[in-house]
Amino acid sequence: MTIDVDVNLSAEAWDKVEGLEALVRRCVEASLAETSAKLVEGCEVSVTFCDDAEIAQLNADWRGKDKPTNVLSFPTPGKLAARPLLGDIVIAYETVAREAAEQEKTLPEHTAHMVIHGFLHLIGYDHEIAAEAEVMEGLERRIASRLGLRDPYADEAADDQDGAGELNEGHVDTI
Repeated sequence: MTIDVDVNLSAEAWDKVEGLEALVRRCVEASLAETSAKLVEGCEVSVTFCDDAEIAQLNADWRGKDKPTNVLSFPTPGKLAARPLLGDIVIAYETVAREAAEQEKTLPEHTAHMVIHGFLHLIGYDHEIAAEAEVMEGLERRIASRLGLRDPYADEAADDQDGAGELNEGHVDTI
């Protein structure tokens, strides 16, 4: 199964992340391998790396939340196995860099988690209810492990006791 990955940089700050396009491709390939999602051969996913101002505008327009977030996913409507364009993932530099520092992760490591998380939304996973969140987080952990990354939720168990462990992301059902 091949998937075309279109990586777009709309914020210069992302130039600091060496090998960003290769990282995105590895994350998408590992996500596909772990989920066994049935996609159209050669379908396309677009990943845009922007700044907080751009994602805040998208978050306001599509989710009614007037603030930046780390990742937004815009799945193309229709059955997964019939979509030549899977959808779009948008990731904000300042928020992801701040979160990486707060969580004592490298920027590439946290960026990988955002790509994985966004991609899982594109193929139908969600975390609106506890059972969905458990499934999605389990996949994220296994995909991260496949890539040789630390568990993206390892440090959140203690934080969850005071409500601070939620992933600050958005999922938009359609664009």
